[in-house]
Amino acid sequence: MFPLVTSVSEVEATPIGAAKDSSMQVLIPPSAAENFIMRRIVIKAGGYMPNHTNSVEHEQYVLAGSAEVGIGDEVYHLKQDDVLMIPAGVPHWYRASVEEDYVFICLIPKKEDIIALVDKA
Repeated sequence: MFPLVTSVSEVEATPIGAAKDSSMQVLIPPSAAENFIMRRIVIKAGGYMPNHTNSVEHEQYVLAGSAEVGIGDEVYHLKQDDVLMIPAGVPHWYRASVEEDYVFICLIPKKEDIIALVDKA
């Protein structure tokens, strides 16, 4: 059984495949919850995640730092305490500021998530 309370420091961070200087912690895994998966993502200063799509929506809350985030054809400048929604199937990318790490919580529904790179930029 998954603990009802845990510390982020106790959850292993794993590198994110096609991204540069990025890692993910699965804070609440699929085995622990009925409806959602909670992840903490860190993109180190100057790091990025390439343009990609996911087959599930994302709800995100920015904990620290700032970044440019492309969602579809729009580019947003996000910072601590901003909230964003990425609809399923919409291309999106992240580029952290060179001054500080970009850290956010990402919630996704507990469904299969198929990820596809859109380009390598």
